[in-house]
Amino acid sequence: MSQVHLLLIALIAIFLLFFLIIRTKLHAFVALLLVSLLLGAASGMPLDQVIQSIEQGMGTTLGYVAIIVGLGAMFGQILEMSGGAERLAQTFISVMGERRAPLALGFAGLIIAIPVFFDVGFVILVPIIYELTKRTKKSLLYFGLPLLVGLSVGHNFIPPTPGPLACADLIGANLGWVILFGFIIGIPAMLLAGPLFGSYMGNKMDVPIPAYIPIESKAEPSNPPSFGLIISLIFVPLVLILFNTFSTILLPENSRMRTLFGFLGHPFTALVITTLLAFYFLGVRRGFSTQQIQTFATKALEPAGIIILVTGAGGVFKQVLIDSGVGDILGQLVDFSPLPPILLGYLVAAGVRLAQGSSTISMITAGGLMAPITATLHFSQPELALIVMAIASGSTFLSHVNDSGFWMVNRYLGMSIQATLKSWTTAETIISLVGLILVSLLSFFVH
Repeated sequence: MSQVHLLLIALIAIFLLFFLIIRTKLHAFVALLLVSLLLGAASGMPLDQVIQSIEQGMGTTLGYVAIIVGLGAMFGQILEMSGGAERLAQTFISVMGERRAPLALGFAGLIIAIPVFFDVGFVILVPIIYELTKRTKKSLLYFGLPLLVGLSVGHNFIPPTPGPLACADLIGANLGWVILFGFIIGIPAMLLAGPLFGSYMGNKMDVPIPAYIPIESKAEPSNPPSFGLIISLIFVPLVLILFNTFSTILLPENSRMRTLFGFLGHPFTALVITTLLAFYFLGVRRGFSTQQIQTFATKALEPAGIIILVTGAGGVFKQVLIDSGVGDILGQLVDFSPLPPILLGYLVAAGVRLAQGSSTISMITAGGLMAPITATLHFSQPELALIVMAIASGSTFLSHVNDSGFWMVNRYLGMSIQATLKSWTTAETIISLVGLILVSLLSFFVH
């Protein structure tokens, strides 16, 4: 089959994928698998090879992502149940002072969203912004927007949250570099879209506390963990992974220290260590029984399961693109195209985000499409990490009515749709554009 025919089939498959997810509302897991089957068969692959590619793509992806997402979800669940998230946010506010509460909430949201899902983090912390609003008589946006932006940045830019983790795995980016660039790019984006823009919108729009409190009341933990313990536990896996990354640069290839850092800093080992520490210090030491801890861990896997399966299906789509020969053609086109891979990744993610709403699915879809291209163009690990960051930036673009996060913000802050578009949608777009600008600037210095 000619390259033109293969490329045409690939374009039809991509449009079909978007149509199934966006127009027919078919679940992304089923849509990715169906399009992968059709693409493989239409491209002339032997049918048994199509099945083998699907098995390989699913197995390779899940062998990495399922372990990390599962462990990360367990850690996040025990952090939530122990009261650690509230303690972290309250400590930030007390240290920085009420006057700098937006800044404190932005940083608290960013750090909490590393192990805890966006929506869970917001539900846990929304009473804090209600309390601050009552006390200061300021607009709810003054405190709410910085917290939301911090959660969004942590959720979209810094692994082991599922989106950047899955995207990094799909295109083969080292997780240490992704974490490092996630902080370098995420913090300025959070500061501009959160405390700065949030303060502006809080002064411009008077949003009162809604007449209802749409959260379930729960008893406060009698002995919440200390701020130092929470910070230490969150940063244990990040530091171990970063040590592993830098040991490959600074230490001789066969040295014992490099081997040790490689073992301890592998995401599997780092997260197993962190999860066990969390079970002990946030569970056993806080008075939870082993049965309660087991229940928390099991509950954590319920939302993680969907993310794991969709990520696996993204790996399937990537593998079929590569095995069918489409990946080589796409790589050649991008190599001769004036459009840089960073911008291409951003545009694909932004397009999917705009059309179907989910930032995680946007990153997985864009990662699957970019994977064959990055595999043929031989980027360095820092360059691959920047492509992940570009995709992450695109995945935050223009949150609107098809995004579940949009409605969560609308409901918990009691705003009209127009006010939500002016505040939340604009803040998300600021994150996206700042991210793209910083990625583009860093790309001039990274090789």
